Order: sequence, then structure tokens, then C-alpha cells
Amino acid sequence: MASDSREAGRARTLVTEQLHAWGLADLEFGTQLIVSELVTNALRYGKPPIQLRLIRDEGLTCEVADGSSTSPHVRHAAETDEGGRGLYMIAQLADLWGTRYHDRGKTIWARQPLPHGA
Repeated sequence: MASDSREAGRARTLVTEQLHAWGLADLEFGTQLIVSELVTNALRYGKPPIQLRLIRDEGLTCEVADGSSTSPHVRHAAETDEGGRGLYMIAQLADLWGTRYHDRGKTIWARQPLPHGA
């Protein structure tokens, strides 16, 4: 578990640096949440290798790939559940999200709209 939080923290730092380099600091909070959830899920439930990628095109797409083909799904967690809200939060923050399967595992992605003028 400790390695999960360290790696998720490292991913948030890298994402923040890239967002600032692109002039997209307005997307920092939502992007950090998305990346944190995707990376943590890959570490907990996926298999190595785990890769993070940001793509800036019509929107900002965060991708996390891992070596597992296990499909994630949105859960509606009970009030007493400590987990299970990650993909639900991603679905609220992103305008689109999904999973792509490939011969090396899967990639889970989430796209946010870019701010006007970006």
C-alpha cells in the first residue's frame, strides 16, 4: 500500500509539471485526481508494466496502461464503504473515459475538455 501512494504521488508531480509546461494549470486538480485513481487502480489490480501518458489534442487525455486484461467497472459505493468511488469520480470529472484492450493488457483513459483558448 505504501508503494501505491508513493507512485501515485510521483505521477501527480509529473502530471503537474507537464500541465504547467503546457499552460494548463487550470486542469491541475481534476487531472491529479484522475491520474491518482488510475495509477492506484493499476498498482492494486493490474500487472506490470504500468505506464502513464498524457495526450493534449482536442482535450487532455490521461492514459494508464498495465499488463492485466481485467476490466474495471463503476461501482456505487455505500456510505460506509472506504473505497469503490474512483471510477465514479473519474466519470464525473472527464467528458469521456474508457478501456482499450491490447495484446499486452489494457489501457484505461479519461479525457477532459481543454479550457477555452488553450
